[in-house]
Amino acid sequence: MARLCRLATFLLVQAAVAVAAPAHISSHCAKLRSLSLEQFNASIVNATYHAANAFNVSETFNDIPFCEVQAQVPYGKNNSLSFVVWLPDECDYQQRFLAVGNGGFAGTIDTVSMLKQLNAGLGLVVAGGNGGHEATGNTGDGFLPFMHDPGQIRAWIHDGISLFTSAAKEVVLAYYGKAAKKSYYAGCSTGGAQGYALAQYHPHLFDGIYAGSPGFWYSHLMLSFLWNLQKTNVGGTSLRKPQLNFTAQAVLDTCDTLDGVQDGLIENPLLCNFDIDSLVCGGSSEPDRCLSPDQIEAAKGIYAGPRRADNGEILYPGFSFGSEREWLLQEGSLGNEYAVPVLRNMVFDDLNWDPSTFDWSTDVDLVGSRASVLIDEISANLTSYRRTGGKFLTSQGWSDSYNAGELPVSHLEDIQALLGGDISDFYRLFMIPGGGHCGAAQYSPEVPAEYHYLGPLIEWVEAGTPPAQLLSSDPPDKSNRTRKLCPWPQTAHLVGENVNDWKNYRCE
Repeated sequence: MARLCRLATFLLVQAAVAVAAPAHISSHCAKLRSLSLEQFNASIVNATYHAANAFNVSETFNDIPFCEVQAQVPYGKNNSLSFVVWLPDECDYQQRFLAVGNGGFAGTIDTVSMLKQLNAGLGLVVAGGNGGHEATGNTGDGFLPFMHDPGQIRAWIHDGISLFTSAAKEVVLAYYGKAAKKSYYAGCSTGGAQGYALAQYHPHLFDGIYAGSPGFWYSHLMLSFLWNLQKTNVGGTSLRKPQLNFTAQAVLDTCDTLDGVQDGLIENPLLCNFDIDSLVCGGSSEPDRCLSPDQIEAAKGIYAGPRRADNGEILYPGFSFGSEREWLLQEGSLGNEYAVPVLRNMVFDDLNWDPSTFDWSTDVDLVGSRASVLIDEISANLTSYRRTGGKFLTSQGWSDSYNAGELPVSHLEDIQALLGGDISDFYRLFMIPGGGHCGAAQYSPEVPAEYHYLGPLIEWVEAGTPPAQLLSSDPPDKSNRTRKLCPWPQTAHLVGENVNDWKNYRCE
């Protein structure tokens, strides 16, 4: 229908028929520049129409023509949040609104995700914001002046999406003359954390939320980065890539077939019982095919996750068996580029603070009082969101190089305990064997990494049909392999013959 409508409009314009200008043409888009958004404390900066295949984001072009509206929301003393709204032609609008989240420390609008959702052909208006600050440099101390401003910190994770959503919906109403009937949110990583913040603090804003690879315990995620940095940067404790590959293969040799299929994946790493001590070097002349005693202890630390020094309290889950190939980032860059700047700026307010001096007892309390209260979204109380009829879909890769895979599993159990039993009527978690951070694991290109969640989320919200499975497709190696993702604690079990076809699996 959308193609026929677009063709009919094109023919009318080409024939210069004397009728009112169609809602999607450039002149109608330009009129939005004068739209007043004062009631939302926002203002339009510009409005530009893009024909099909005229808008380029990282060498991907728009299949659907759209009107781009750029706007700002000022707040606090000298802050502003920039956001954009992409309005497809009326033929392609099915009265659905979608906001996308941010990654990392934000500071930019995720136009890659926006274009992906626009091109999905699901009748969506798509909007995105920059989290309330501009990215003026790379990760690190020079990137984080906003962390000294509580208002900007709130906008970064907790309130940024809500700040522009109401104004963006007014733009939608002005452009089409009809409002969105359903509102959705999709974000990954920090965007996943933003999804949890929206459900907790703004439960009436979105009918459906997708939160991928969610870093919702953000302050303790930083502690996880610091812990693993310390464990692998003392003496001979670093684990080189060949050793990580060797360790991962040894784990697979033990646990790959627990699900009855030898496919290089561990369907449920929690069932894997592997003894890392079995890899200790003896008289081996191949150093990449064994681990020294110090490296064994470092690996045990990564598996265990950070602990308080005074009472052994678990501060963040450790990494699961089967994730070892993805540990390199944990040995340096994540700690130095994320954990150290956050701790220096937000906790210790000292750009010369030495991360090796972190006290794993008293300093943990400082993290709680100075950072956790501002950037964490760990409450299990989603009662208000459930009462609105909202649907929450979240996913997590077991081989995520950033987030320990087990965190969403334990959080699901916390929500069940608080709300009382089965919560599958509004909340579902999909764990991804071999899945990385917001997609492919870097060193597992054979694993399907495109997660088809938005269509099932829309069907759940609008038709009341909960997702009993998700399709995962398009592995980076360009093969046709597909996988079936199951709502936890179910896992995929082979019932057919083709191990590379998702239709040959059943969730049990």
